Amino acid sequence: MSSEIRQNKATKEWVIISPSRGKRPHDFGQRKAERQPVPRYQADCPFCPGNEERLTPILYQASVPGSDSWQTRVVPNKFPALTPDNSVERYGVGPYVALPGYGQHEVVIESPRHDQELAGLGQAQLQTVINTYHQRYLALCAEPKNTLILIFRNHGPRAGASLLHPHSQVISTGIIPRHLRWREEEAERYYDEWGHCVFCDILAFEAADRQRVVLENESYLAFVPFAAEVPFELWIMPKRHQSDFAHTSNEERGALAQAMQSVLGRLHTKLNDPDYNYVFTTYNRPASEPHVHWYLRIRPRLVTRAGFEIGSGIRVNPSLPEADAAFLNDGERGVAASTKA
Repeated sequence: MSSEIRQNKATKEWVIISPSRGKRPHDFGQRKAERQPVPRYQADCPFCPGNEERLTPILYQASVPGSDSWQTRVVPNKFPALTPDNSVERYGVGPYVALPGYGQHEVVIESPRHDQELAGLGQAQLQTVINTYHQRYLALCAEPKNTLILIFRNHGPRAGASLLHPHSQVISTGIIPRHLRWREEEAERYYDEWGHCVFCDILAFEAADRQRVVLENESYLAFVPFAAEVPFELWIMPKRHQSDFAHTSNEERGALAQAMQSVLGRLHTKLNDPDYNYVFTTYNRPASEPHVHWYLRIRPRLVTRAGFEIGSGIRVNPSLPEADAAFLNDGERGVAASTKA
């Protein structure tokens, strides 16, 4: 297939889809050496049970029902990017603007086991992780100084992970980066012009077209976006319009656990456990906000950004989104691995 330039409908950003520069989809899983075996317990790991004296204070803990054992823990990051004892007051430095490094930086320990990967968790355990995200998100939303709250996960060294024990992070701060503000403004412009949420329109098209759908259940659609920036990029998006992850119900978080378990399991199996980042793109807005729609974005680290991309701001994806979806669906039950009742 020759190259094609596609536009992300939600952001107006352009992506060059150039399959001739890449390999077949299954070759991506052969590029990385096998990971070394990881022990169930690591004596010098601060996140392993029995090493609590190495931890900063525990902010939140989800326990195993009917047991003293814990399933997830949340602690302050020992080396935080931001700290909560600062203000959000701006000040001038000559022609520049600055403010103290206010924010919270937390670590979500996803399992007591040092070797327990997120892709291998059972659905109930994974829902406990998601419920832990939800609890910390609500707690940080209650602080008026927090205008940005970001839940994210770095898996593997190419994604920025520095500790093997399975964990995610949550960072809040008192600023909103320009690129996030711009994305919201684009969504607002689309709504003002068409009277619809751009993400709801994307969902409706992808659900009908099916070429890029990887999974569908009662609450979520998982798909490779039309203008995916990297090979095997995936969005998991709620089918009910929701501006904010805060508004999800317990049942919806259970359906999200099911979708994540399937999607992360397929990436692990079919791409040889790739390094990846995922981010909850969510907006601290009222439930009725019509133009913004939260979703989970997963980006495997299979390619390296090069000079043209850095200079132009245009990503070059050497993998065809439709081929990526077909590869992830190969051998799965049903069309696009539908799990709808």
